Order: sequence, then structure tokens, then C-alpha cells
Amino acid sequence: MKFVDEAIVKVAAGHGGRGAVSFRREKFVPFGGPDGGDGGLGGSVHLRAQEGINTLVDYRIRRTFRGGNGQPGGGQDCTGRGGVDLWLPVPVGTVVFDEDTGETIGDLASAGQTLLVARGGKGGWGNQRFKSSVNRAPRQSTPGLPGEARTLRVELRLLADVGLLGLPNAGKSTLIRAVSAARPRVADYPFTTLHPQLGVVAVGPGQSFVMADIPGLIEGAAEGAGLGIRFLKHLQRTRLLLHLVDIAPPDPAADPVAGARAIVAELKKFSPELAKKERWLVLNKIDLLPAEEREPRCAEIVRRLRFRGPVFRISGATGEGTGRLCQAVMERLTAP
Repeated sequence: MKFVDEAIVKVAAGHGGRGAVSFRREKFVPFGGPDGGDGGLGGSVHLRAQEGINTLVDYRIRRTFRGGNGQPGGGQDCTGRGGVDLWLPVPVGTVVFDEDTGETIGDLASAGQTLLVARGGKGGWGNQRFKSSVNRAPRQSTPGLPGEARTLRVELRLLADVGLLGLPNAGKSTLIRAVSAARPRVADYPFTTLHPQLGVVAVGPGQSFVMADIPGLIEGAAEGAGLGIRFLKHLQRTRLLLHLVDIAPPDPAADPVAGARAIVAELKKFSPELAKKERWLVLNKIDLLPAEEREPRCAEIVRRLRFRGPVFRISGATGEGTGRLCQAVMERLTAP
């Protein structure tokens, strides 16, 4: 199934039913009076977070949704039937915005959570509402009110504890394959990963965390270069970022430090809050260097980056160092 993590949809709640004009007509009741009932409520539109849905692709096919209209009121003080509410299932982790105002309407971060996005219109008043001591036979009623209508932008933000960040071919997909059951596509050319991948990393009995692999960034991504930065929103829910750096790039002229700095710059352009999130440095592909060159090479990269946080040296291809990295991540996530 195609992965879609953003969609624009139009929702419209149902209109309220019209109030009725009616008078009581019964034998032996000469002064029955008005008995027109109110119109029914219009059906509202709700979103519900549902497990088992992993994409918003259905909302790229159908884009307009409407709640049921309320029925008109009737005689004998009968209120019209209310319109049927419309419930739209969305993936857990969906954030909903008003496309016209930019307002955040809600965040469906847990299964079963619901969100009212368009309220149905109220039913009109029947003529029995207008009777008084000076108006005993009112012949007026009101129409139902229109339901709310709005254009929504729905975004799926994956729920993960740890996010992988780095240039294309930094080894993010290889790492998530090595430590979890996820099987993203791996190849020796840029942009192999075209959409986010999730993997559950089991560290020990009852100990696991979710890791997210997003498509790689390049310099200029904020201006649309490469795959752009549209996938970075999936890292906003993560508690920890692992910044992977290829210490032995295929191109000898490529500078890992310059690439790492470019990633941080793009991160700041996208979201200053995301740039402030805790980030660990993971120096990958140490298996491609002779044993005696690994430590000096890693030390030089850390020094030039002036990185102050935790640093790990791993090989996603051979698994070297990945166990220690996952254990440290688990300890960090479970720390009070």
C-alpha cells in the first residue's frame, strides 16, 4: 500500500431540520393550540484514531465528507430525527489543522481517541416555541442552522521513541534492519528510503523501544533539494535522536563533518524545537577502516564537530557496537 502521511480533506456537518408549524386538531378539544415540533440536529463529523491503519492514503482518494441532515419537526410536538454523525478512522498519531487559519485542532496520539472537527447545525424551532399569552396561535417557525464546514489538513506523525537522522547512505536503514525486525530497502545509492520505517528494538525481557528511520537529508533540503524536509515531522514525537555519520564515505572527497553540520543546519531551519531535542552522535561503518585507524578518525570527527553529548562507534553491517548502543538507549528512555 502506498504510504501517505498528509492529506487535505473537506468536512461539512449536516444542517439542522426546519421547525414545524402545526396546530392540535382533536375532537372535543376546541382550543388545541400550536404543537409544531423542533427540527432535528444535524450530524457532526468526528475523527477517531484507530489501530491497524498506517497511512492516510484513503483520504487521497476521497476528499469530501458530510454528516447527515436533521429532519424537519412534526405535529404533536414531535422533534425531527437527528442527522447521522460521521466517524472517520485515521491512524494513531494524526495531527489535525484548519487549513484556512493554520490552527491546530487536535492531536490523536492514542488509540480510540476522538476529535470533533465539524459540529452539526441546531434544529429550527417549531411554532409551539412562540406561543404566549398575547400570541396564542403563532404561525412562525425557524429554519435549521447550517452545520460547520471547514477544510482540514491531516498529518500523520509516526509514534517512535528514537529517530534516526543523517545523510542518504549514512546507514540508517542498515542499522534498523540490524537491531529490529523491520526490513527497509537497502542499496548503495542515495534515497533508497522513500518513506519512514518503524522497527521495534527488543533489548531484553520486557524491554523494547520503537525506532523510526526517515529518508535522508541533504544540504538545501529546506529549499526542496532531494526529498525535502517533509518527513522531519515524524521526528517531532521522538524522545531521542540518533545522528548517524558515515566515517568512511565512498567518495574520498566527501567530508563527514561538513555533512553532519549541514544536517544540523537543515534541522534548525525546519524546527528550532526539534533542533534542541536530545541528540546522540553515532559514527557508523567503522568496519570499513583498519582497526588502527578507527579511533583516530572518530576522535577527529568528534573534535571538529565540538560534540558534547554521547558518542557511539558502530557498524550496522556487522552489528559491532549496536548492542551497546541499544542498551544505552533503553537505559536513557527508562531513566526517571
